[in-house]
Amino acid sequence: MPLDFLLERFPEPWILAVGGLLVGMTFGAFAQQSRFCLRAAALEFAHRSFGVRLSVWLLAFSAAVIGTQLLADVGEVAAGEARQLASPQSVSGGALGGLMFGAGMVLARGCASRLLVLSATGNLRALLSGLVFAVVAQASLRGILRPLREEMAGWLTTADIGGNDLMVFLNTSPLQAILFAAAWMVAGILIALRAKTPPWQAFAAVVTGLAVPLAWWFTSSMSRQAFDPVLVEGITFTGPSADTLMLFLSPPGSALDFGIGLVPGVFLGSFLAALVTRELVLQGFQDGRSMRRYLLGAALMGFGGMLAGGCAVGAGITGASVFALTAWITLGAIWLAAAITDRLVDRPVRDAPRLAAGSPA
Repeated sequence: MPLDFLLERFPEPWILAVGGLLVGMTFGAFAQQSRFCLRAAALEFAHRSFGVRLSVWLLAFSAAVIGTQLLADVGEVAAGEARQLASPQSVSGGALGGLMFGAGMVLARGCASRLLVLSATGNLRALLSGLVFAVVAQASLRGILRPLREEMAGWLTTADIGGNDLMVFLNTSPLQAILFAAAWMVAGILIALRAKTPPWQAFAAVVTGLAVPLAWWFTSSMSRQAFDPVLVEGITFTGPSADTLMLFLSPPGSALDFGIGLVPGVFLGSFLAALVTRELVLQGFQDGRSMRRYLLGAALMGFGGMLAGGCAVGAGITGASVFALTAWITLGAIWLAAAITDRLVDRPVRDAPRLAAGSPA
């Protein structure tokens, strides 16, 4: 749909922010209904228990990649202008940041997007963790942690290896990329059938994923039609969370843009979905130990996500949907770190009652 009508009547920053709000509401509502969560999917995979959560993630992931590549193939998404492909990215940051993010995701019991969705439903643990995530992300972007982030990010960049476009490296066409994602869609459907994933939950997972190409399409359309330069971007939460935090702490703060509307949109969409389905429940911390765990995990995600150039959604789905090499590195590192952290931290806790029951009196 052409945006000329809106651009002639409203300021461009407001159109971008409202667009981000609507895309965020779509993502938030259906992520809440589908229980979309990379942490849960990664742990199911690590435990060799291919269940509902893994099927949800695969359906969302494959829908995002297929939708993005289809729109890019017909010229509706300017993938080459996306930050992940148009400018040098950090390979070392993707690997190390992904490892930090994956470990933090397990400790905080949810990635950045999941914390935002849960906080809207009344989960105070997720709300506090999300605030810590945003503060550390801001400190890593422009504050005291910025020198450390820049140092680690500079160890190896895509400028050193000839670019960040994985499709160029592999000489892959959009059709081949779509077929690749379609194979994962089939895998997600088969796992969903085997795990008896409710049809509505599976549908919500697909719509959650389709919010990613929707974001790419909207910002690409704005970049072509707006008078001022507009960044072509998808859904991510690390940078936008930091910018949204500063908007509320020090207005006018960051200028209105797509990301500023995205974060409140996800919160609002999740809240409305939980309200309609009567899933609003206040939840808090059980004890001080669990609180320390959540906050440490949130801090690791804040720094790791900014170092990697994206979170579990920003790198793991949005960046992967345009086949940015560093995004795939980050995604792999997140899955690996999640499995290792679960084995080292949570598995001993799970095994303790069984071992105690089997021990001699």
